[in-house]
Amino acid sequence: MNDRVLCKLDDIKEGGALGLPGPQHPHPEGLVVVRRGDSVWAYVNRCPHFSVPLNFQPQTFCTYRSQILMCAHHSAMFRFEDGQCVDGPCKGAQLESVPIRLVDRVVILETNN
Repeated sequence: MNDRVLCKLDDIKEGGALGLPGPQHPHPEGLVVVRRGDSVWAYVNRCPHFSVPLNFQPQTFCTYRSQILMCAHHSAMFRFEDGQCVDGPCKGAQLESVPIRLVDRVVILETNN
């Protein structure tokens, strides 16, 4: 297994999201990592509604109450913990999850290559 460091936990604002541009990672759309306390989740930065990025401005993401990541284009709302769309035009759809783990407050991308 060949794991890759994505960021430090403290790089992600509490209750917020951090964008990681595509050229640095195996997903061309880039990744978005969300945080609540010491829990983190990572998703491909692509809304299932129209396959557009979740952010409008580079590396700027909308989050709500440390629980929801919102698509800046059509206001679809996704839960941090599972990427499930709970409101908006693609309700019931899900973000593409990316396997990560937290080691010594460092977010690691798990890869099989």
